[in-house]
Amino acid sequence: MATCTRRLLGLLLFCFAPIAARAAEPASLEGGYRLMYSFDSDAAGRELGRWAADHPGNPLGPVSQAANLLVSELSRLGILQAQFFVNDSWFTTSRRVEPDLAFRARFEAILGEAARLADARLRRDAGDRDALFSMTLVSGLHADCAALIEQRSLASLPYTREGARWAARLLALAPDYADARLATGISEYVVGSLPAPIRWSLRLGGYSGNKAAGVEQLRITAERGRLLAPLARILLSIVYLWDGDRARARQMLAGPCRDFPTNPLFASEIRRLDHGEG
Repeated sequence: MATCTRRLLGLLLFCFAPIAARAAEPASLEGGYRLMYSFDSDAAGRELGRWAADHPGNPLGPVSQAANLLVSELSRLGILQAQFFVNDSWFTTSRRVEPDLAFRARFEAILGEAARLADARLRRDAGDRDALFSMTLVSGLHADCAALIEQRSLASLPYTREGARWAARLLALAPDYADARLATGISEYVVGSLPAPIRWSLRLGGYSGNKAAGVEQLRITAERGRLLAPLARILLSIVYLWDGDRARARQMLAGPCRDFPTNPLFASEIRRLDHGEG
């Protein structure tokens, strides 16, 4: 009996050793983002939470958790489906989404913590790259929430411009920081896409934009980004759909579809393109 017990314990230890080893592995920021893009928000939250705990004081932890919260809420509301971006009725009808109030409170609290940590690091070192990138993301996430969930597109523009300014500071120090170009690309494209009278008014307020320049910045992030490359590809697919270039839109979605097979969004959008919808 004792021998059987020892063998059973040995078998259990053998079976669970890989699990224990995986649990002991350090958390991965990239792994958290991969889970987020797979729409596994719970697993992404756990991974990003572990990374934040392993890197106390680094604002990339909380700002990445806020990004996961926003993606989860956008998915719940159905806003991430590309037809909402290419169908004018999304903007012209009286349809309104109903965000979760608990989400909004937690989202704002986490972004506030990220901004506080980033500010503390920038006071010690004005060239802290993690802090500069975190502030870029804080502004960008505020803009996304205002434009996509609250449907206040004009109210999102100050956040968009602020994010571009943080990104410009980071790129002046690190021109190869491709993820930061997402913010400058969005700012250039959004403002550059507005009707001429509105662009003229915004220029008086210090805004500037160029569609072609914005697309080029997004392309750089899509090709070289560390954390935001899949998001840049999604945005480029929407841009190409707006321009009627369905082939390039499908090409942009093919990468995320391959890399995140458990996310149904990418495959469904490719099917829509293949069937001539949208």
